[in-house]
Amino acid sequence: MIQVYTGDGKGKTTAAVGLAVRAHGHGLRVAVFQFLKTEQDNGEARILQQLGIACRQYGSGRWLIDRAPDAEELALAAQGWADVKKAVHGGDQLVVVDEISHAVNLGLLPLEQVRSLAVNLPAHVELVLTGRAMPAELVALADLVTEMRAVKHPYAQGISARRGIEY
Repeated sequence: MIQVYTGDGKGKTTAAVGLAVRAHGHGLRVAVFQFLKTEQDNGEARILQQLGIACRQYGSGRWLIDRAPDAEELALAAQGWADVKKAVHGGDQLVVVDEISHAVNLGLLPLEQVRSLAVNLPAHVELVLTGRAMPAELVALADLVTEMRAVKHPYAQGISARRGIEY
């Protein structure tokens, strides 16, 4: 099955991490892959690793706004995608691919690679895809789609992201 958490609201990664913890608590093999994120100040990565859940990041730590990805960023994404495929075909039962929509939309990964993996997903794997502006092709393939909608957020009042709450 494929789950998608998307939308402009807060909670996509939080929902996916909660699901990863629940699955791990029931003895499932779980892996979490985070595109565009780094280990630096990453609270969810820290606790997942402490719980024994594989959690890896594939971000350079630089913003990808109004520019093409550089060679390092493309290499990180390619390595991340190779690791995702290995997890999906290597016995993991829940595979979370966090911020995959951004990786696709920003040109780090071709949509067709992600779509192909989803179409050929082994029956024993639950694949969770997160990120804003999820490509319609991936939404169409999903069995469960949740859209987080921003109604009100402290950021709109000038409050920056808070450690332990937003990251």
